[in-house]
Amino acid sequence: MMIEVVVLEQKIKPKVRKECALFEKRKKIIDWDLLDRCYADEHREFHYFVMDYLVAMQKFLKFDDVPHIKKYIKTNQWWDTIDGLDRIVGNITFTDERMNDLMLKWSTDEDFWVRRIAIDQQLCRKERTNTELLEKILVNNFGSSEFFINKAIGWSLRDYSKTNQDWVRNFVETHKDKMDKLSIREASKYL
Repeated sequence: MMIEVVVLEQKIKPKVRKECALFEKRKKIIDWDLLDRCYADEHREFHYFVMDYLVAMQKFLKFDDVPHIKKYIKTNQWWDTIDGLDRIVGNITFTDERMNDLMLKWSTDEDFWVRRIAIDQQLCRKERTNTELLEKILVNNFGSSEFFINKAIGWSLRDYSKTNQDWVRNFVETHKDKMDKLSIREASKYL
């Protein structure tokens, strides 16, 4: 397969991965078979290609595609691929309100990487942040001893504090007794 050769031979050239993804975009159809084969490969470059591909195809992603994406979330888990998938998942929320209920459900999943997606999927939304949903998701994750969860809680609050410091300040003040110190420190960076 041509994509496999290009992705593997260009390990140090992410630009080539992105160019391949943009080439695939011309088809206007998501090739889940291609993505499944890439994500099943042991080489991380294939996983990064899947991220680049999904970003390029973002406007074609729908709610019905989420089970495919969740399969990637549950496979070959590490922070870099999870953080690449959170915005892809979050962007689907703009086109389908059902994602809000799904993110609330994911926020209590036994797999902390799935919960991290739920926490971080609203990053960079600024005034489009659904604060009611954000609060529920964050509260669902209080009491976790998992570094990647507590970091994500703080990170999401820190990001939103650039838009609404008062909301974040009030949130931290209200919940500080239940929040991990790491979450508070990250959330308070710009307050």
